Amino acid sequence: MSRPRRTYTKEFKVEAVRLVTDGGRRVSEVARELGIDPNQLHAWKAQLRVDAEHAFPGKGNVSADQEELVRLRRENARLRQDLDFLKKTAAYFAREQK
Repeated sequence: MSRPRRTYTKEFKVEAVRLVTDGGRRVSEVARELGIDPNQLHAWKAQLRVDAEHAFPGKGNVSADQEELVRLRRENARLRQDLDFLKKTAAYFAREQK
């Protein structure tokens, strides 16, 4: 059985990265103290470096690009299902006519 996914606030992530960058401490040391994976802390650090203002948007604050991407992926999945249905229907009627 898998463990439930833990979520962290934006403030927690920013503070964790600050402990590494401003505190001059190693990522592995800070990650161990906070009980998180060092790779996760590296990812948070990279996100802050790329775009500190828009880093860690959370579930309710997704960017317009991300929102459109989710919408298009949903639409793509629906269209694939429709296409599969039409293919199966066409094959059924093709077999019935023989």
